[in-house]
Amino acid sequence: MLNRIIIMGRLARDPELRHTQTGTAVASFRVAVDRDFKDKTTGEKVTDWIDVVAWRNTAEFVSRYLTKGRLVVVEGRLQMREWNDKEGNKRTTAEVVADNVYFADSKRDAEGGSYSAPSGGYGAPNSYAPPAAPADSGYAAPAGGDQFAELTEDDGDLPF
Repeated sequence: MLNRIIIMGRLARDPELRHTQTGTAVASFRVAVDRDFKDKTTGEKVTDWIDVVAWRNTAEFVSRYLTKGRLVVVEGRLQMREWNDKEGNKRTTAEVVADNVYFADSKRDAEGGSYSAPSGGYGAPNSYAPPAAPADSGYAAPAGGDQFAELTEDDGDLPF
């Protein structure tokens, strides 16, 4: 049997970290995952709100580094859990038990801030600079320190 799930979405709220009576860390959070298609009646994308539970080190990682709005990838298994509500009615919940949780965005993207190169990084004095191309190579030098430039010549037919 195979029970494997991978989802990618944004955290709907900050993870909630708890500990069992034996001290095992468990974190709960919800991931908002947009469907790949639009609703025919409204013309808008539908969002699924998926509950996720992480245990032990994964729970500690999630509670320490992830916050509401972060884009994450969750890898795990789907689990059906039964419980009783306040009125005593039997309920069933589907949730993902996370084996691995990964950042799918950068911290800078999550904060909406702008990027500034670290000192000694690319573009700083004494840093690596690519060698100059020969004048007849068809390579146009990048303008304004940009890392990429458009080629001015066509290479012709591709061999495949």
